[in-house]
Amino acid sequence: MKDYDESSAFLGQWGCFQQVVFFVLVASIIPNGLGIFSVVFLVDIPRHHCLVPEANLTEDWLNAIIPIEVTDGEEERSSCSRYRLDVVKNLSSLGLIPGRDVNLTQLEKESCVDGWSYSKDIYQSTVVSEFDLVCSEQWKQPFTSTVVILGILIGSFVSGQLSDRFGRKPVLFATMAVQTLFTFVQIFSPSWVVLCVLLFIGGMGQISNYVSGFVLGTEILTGNVRVLFSSMGVCLGYAVGYMMLPLFAYYLRNWKSLLLALSLPGLAYLPLWWLIPESPRWLLSQGRVEEAEAIVRKAARWNKVEAPRVIFEKSSSPVDEVRTQPKEHQNVFSLLRTNNIRNTTVILGLVWFTLSTGYFGLSLNTSRLHADPYLSCFISAAIEVPAYISCWLALHYIPRRVSTICVLLLGGVSLFLIQLIAQSLPSLSVALEMLGKFAITSGTSLMYTYTAELYPTVLRNTATGTCNTFSKVGSSIAPFLLQLSVYSRYLPYIILGTLCVVSAFAALFLPESFRRPLPETIQQMHKRESLKWPIISRKQHSKPGLPFETKL
Repeated sequence: MKDYDESSAFLGQWGCFQQVVFFVLVASIIPNGLGIFSVVFLVDIPRHHCLVPEANLTEDWLNAIIPIEVTDGEEERSSCSRYRLDVVKNLSSLGLIPGRDVNLTQLEKESCVDGWSYSKDIYQSTVVSEFDLVCSEQWKQPFTSTVVILGILIGSFVSGQLSDRFGRKPVLFATMAVQTLFTFVQIFSPSWVVLCVLLFIGGMGQISNYVSGFVLGTEILTGNVRVLFSSMGVCLGYAVGYMMLPLFAYYLRNWKSLLLALSLPGLAYLPLWWLIPESPRWLLSQGRVEEAEAIVRKAARWNKVEAPRVIFEKSSSPVDEVRTQPKEHQNVFSLLRTNNIRNTTVILGLVWFTLSTGYFGLSLNTSRLHADPYLSCFISAAIEVPAYISCWLALHYIPRRVSTICVLLLGGVSLFLIQLIAQSLPSLSVALEMLGKFAITSGTSLMYTYTAELYPTVLRNTATGTCNTFSKVGSSIAPFLLQLSVYSRYLPYIILGTLCVVSAFAALFLPESFRRPLPETIQQMHKRESLKWPIISRKQHSKPGLPFETKL
């Protein structure tokens, strides 16, 4: 049997069928951009101080009952303590003036026994203000973000294997349904614990449908359309959703209203079931040749081209029997079967872990970039657009391994340099942080394509899901990594920079997949070759895996 790309070449690369698949799958990614970083607004900490119940206090004592503390060289009202209310009442009733008649530093303090008063300058309410996740309970705030990422971790791991077993399309829509339903149900959470359970389940559907949609598009589309889809299409769909998030949050400043708005777009994707086909590559890998041919013939009708009488020729050769006969089901342990697969998986796991830790760490750090969190989030989202465009150009002209090493080094060096910038130049620090975000985002986009190209069809979704699992381990620790700034302002940046440099060195030992056909079997997997640094011209490689002859 001929290679799938050769067998389906009569369809062309950019007919009506490919256009529908391209734009529908890109549209299915937008809710992921809306949902992933909604925690930036849902669990942001408003300015707060101890609640002072109604009492007969003078105006001076109402203003003085909250102690003044110095944080980062600036004076601000204490968030977690107040002067003892009974003592202040007595002093107020005696007509004493704080600071003049009474030395405030000598007054006894107490915790916020009556709760907290939250500022509504930015938010009407957040999860933090709803469940009082401050002071002694503040550890729950970053943990809430981690719960979402843990759900994404489990979802990525499980959905990859389910998709390889039951098909790309059913898992894509199942995870979209999970994401939509549980985002809506979170509105009715009676407690923080219940909310975390629902966030975990909802998180299982977040990136899981991103991975399934990505693999589905990668396997249906061919040539430079596949490169465009994998490097720019899904990424820009995600970026559009990400940039829409601060707009939603700006007008919906109550966390429950925001969740409702984020859940509604999922309903619009139900009709897509009749537009998105199953992956013919996956059907062929399962021996379901007739179903694969039916999809390709339907595509031919949409593209108004004539299909050959026999599209996928059956053969008795060992290689073809591997492709046409039902195979033993692969699982995550298949990624450790041979030395080549094992080494590739371990290195890719490290690179994904590093990129995801940096990506989530820098994205969740947006509230520190600017006083306005909505503007900060938009800046962080907008920087992804040039990052994806750069990745697309790199995928066209530069070998995958060279691109990976370069973005890791650029990200690592820029984050290392932040500690050398004087505090009087905050804009330069922000610029370096955004340069790091640019490089890490480019690398994250690149790794989806690189990983899909390295693994055969029978393992592709399992491998992508497993690598996503490695990445979500890094994402899970990112919220707590940011907390290390309490000990040293630059410690998170140093750790992220070190991870980038180490991963760049490890990437030297990855195989190259640039302009080579997608492997169909484990035996066809690419093996490591010597590193080639020069940019590859269009004329090289007589049988490119990612051809460029067809113009969009």
